[in-house]
Amino acid sequence: MSKVSAGGAKRRKGPASPATPTPATPAPGRGGRAQQKLDTRRRIRDAAWALFTELGYDGTTTKAVAERAEVATGTVFVHARDKADLLMLVMHDRIATTVDAAFEALPRKEPLLPQLLHVFQRLFAMYGEQPLVSQAFVKAFPGASGPNGERMNALTFAFLHRIAALVRDAQARGEVGRDIDPLAAAHNVFALYFAALLSWLSGFVTLGVALDPVLKNALALQHRGLRA
Repeated sequence: MSKVSAGGAKRRKGPASPATPTPATPAPGRGGRAQQKLDTRRRIRDAAWALFTELGYDGTTTKAVAERAEVATGTVFVHARDKADLLMLVMHDRIATTVDAAFEALPRKEPLLPQLLHVFQRLFAMYGEQPLVSQAFVKAFPGASGPNGERMNALTFAFLHRIAALVRDAQARGEVGRDIDPLAAAHNVFALYFAALLSWLSGFVTLGVALDPVLKNALALQHRGLRA
């Protein structure tokens, strides 16, 4: 038997009224977070490129990049280790796009030498669009170790394998000796390409001369050594 309080009879409790459901705020899913991260990265990349072209590489600060991208300065460092790594970020996408377009339009029926010149002409044209930014990149690229520098290194290795594939195709046509290691030949070709860029960076020649005759003659000599 239940007890009665001193102040009066115990009140009988009625059935609890149903609670009104509160709409749940949907948490951003993985896809949403990933897209947000990509959008932020794109804003930082575009802001860095705009400032590099407007103020020059030396005149640009990571703080200015953050302000242009409308993000916190710390957010910039989530996507790039430092200003040099920001440069790798903006150049990675430009180089990747240029290389893809060059191989898409590759003259497949031509011999190896014209094919190589076709690819490098596209790259030199891209460097020529913003020569001061390109010079800063060529100077900073060797030894780049930030996350975007590592992506640039991976892009370079992929590029070497695409050049090696051209060498293999030339072997299949009987143009290049069967005893040639295609990847080793690709490394030689890339070394000639980078040496031509360095001759431009050092001020010895213009960008146009670095391509023709400097790189063109060096590739022609290399091609003679690869012949079957």
